[in-house]
Amino acid sequence: MLELKTTGLFVLTALAEILGCYLPYLWLREGKSIWLLVPAALSLAAFAWLLSLHPTAAGRVYAAYGGVYVFMAILWLWGVEGIRPTSWDLVGSGVALLGMAIIMFAPRSA
Repeated sequence: MLELKTTGLFVLTALAEILGCYLPYLWLREGKSIWLLVPAALSLAAFAWLLSLHPTAAGRVYAAYGGVYVFMAILWLWGVEGIRPTSWDLVGSGVALLGMAIIMFAPRSA
């Protein structure tokens, strides 16, 4: 159950970070409204808060989170930007998720 909770929290965290970065991109590169910066800032604040909810060491959380971020960014590429991932994108994402699982769920004595 801990694994599912941790992974779900990482997924929400990644969505908050990606959204918080994508909205300013839309403003800067696509000419969308500057008002997109308001939900972007809220999303990035949620991102920082969500990362703080993990009970383990911050460095370990940040390292492991990176793997989920890579996976979610590839899903974003496909779902939001409409660009189908290559097989290499999928393999790389799988390796990143494996790294996250090793970092977060490996047995530890303390």
